[in-house]
Amino acid sequence: MMQSVDVAIIGGGMVGLTLAAALADTELRVAVIEGKLPETALEPLPDVRVSALSRASERILRRVDAWEGIAARRMAPYSKMQVWEQDSFASIAFDAARLAQPDLGHIVENRVIQLSLLDRVKQLPNVTLLAPERCQSIAFGESEAWLSLASGRNLTAKLVVGADGANSWVRQQLAIPLTHWDYGHSAVVANIRCSEPHQDTARQIFRPEGPLAFLPLAESDLCSIVWSLPPEEASRLCEMPEQEFNKRLTAAFDNRLGLCKVEGERQAFPLKMRYARDFVRERVALVGDAAHTIHPLAGQGVNLGLLDAASLAQELKQLWLAEKDIGRQSHLRQYERWRKAEAAKMIAAMQGFRDLFDGSHPAKKLVRDLGMLFADKAPGLKDEFMRRALGLSGELPELARH
Repeated sequence: MMQSVDVAIIGGGMVGLTLAAALADTELRVAVIEGKLPETALEPLPDVRVSALSRASERILRRVDAWEGIAARRMAPYSKMQVWEQDSFASIAFDAARLAQPDLGHIVENRVIQLSLLDRVKQLPNVTLLAPERCQSIAFGESEAWLSLASGRNLTAKLVVGADGANSWVRQQLAIPLTHWDYGHSAVVANIRCSEPHQDTARQIFRPEGPLAFLPLAESDLCSIVWSLPPEEASRLCEMPEQEFNKRLTAAFDNRLGLCKVEGERQAFPLKMRYARDFVRERVALVGDAAHTIHPLAGQGVNLGLLDAASLAQELKQLWLAEKDIGRQSHLRQYERWRKAEAAKMIAAMQGFRDLFDGSHPAKKLVRDLGMLFADKAPGLKDEFMRRALGLSGELPELARH
């Protein structure tokens, strides 16, 4: 069986589904191919994989009509943020009220975002969802790409979009080179019950071995943690008895929220930077983690991917209206230049932060402390940093603009 579409999106995660939903108001025929659909029933305890959605991401999800589904399930807005270094005199604090904003963002389970986008995509007449389904091969002609699927089904598409994650099958099929390095850390994630309320405040402490973030969840005493540590230490923390883990965590967090108790599972996953040399090839475009992955210390990975999806959708709409071939590499150069530049800036910023807070040499620590103190007190500097992190400034796609 052969089916012809305009856009075939490989990967039905948050970024791939956002792209499909963003093409709802077009005549483009879209197929989304996803290997595994998420469980629809949510447990009382949140999933350990969460994202901190910026204002720009919220706008995108609202405009593709997925935000209502997120709000109906589970999300947690946060209005303040506190950042400090262990054994330091300096800290920096952010407050939504200072920017005349209702909040600084929302902590949302990745599965909640995906389920809400799936609800929306299933309603769209121009989108076909093929799931569970996997691609087996890809071939290219002058004006289209051919995809063979595991079920025996075949597709032709003017454009194939790789939205299939950090180990992208699409990227591998085209042998697109990667600039990459291992951060030498793993991220431990878990749900933590605290003896003191989080007060809708995100908190992060920089420690010599790596940053530790407490992200507020919907329950007033429940937080999601992201703890960046050397891989061996991360494995030990996941395997040690709960009581010992609780003591280690409470001490590591300077006892800021009282006694910490882990609830449910603990997971650790390796942290790596990846940056594809090409975001587009003839008949192919990469979005999200297929194109780039960054350190989670500022929680910008998913936000960067959603901006990719909104940007690519914008470019495809313009090409379609101009009756241009949406799969031509030359026509997709604007998207590539735009998103490669934004990803490179974010990668550089995350590496700079990581390098700055790496180690405990007294002179380097003094520089860090003075810099943090200056950033907290300097008029306008802190506000501009938060405006960019929120997605209130910078070169944004139309779906993310005010």
